[in-house]
Amino acid sequence: MREQDATLERLRVDRRLEEALPHGPDPLHLAEMFGLDEKTAMHYADSVRALLHQATEQQLQ
Repeated sequence: MREQDATLERLRVDRRLEEALPHGPDPLHLAEMFGLDEKTAMHYADSVRALLHQATEQQLQ
């Protein structure tokens, strides 16, 4: 992983978002899947909502 832009934290974030996208922005699912606290699960759910909104807007253009 040397000389790569990816960090362990970025990989963790990407994995959580990857899990959230097919299940939708469900903080309960994320909390159970990754053992996240409520605030963190809500943060990831908000990120998924934003990604889904962005993807929808791009499709409409």
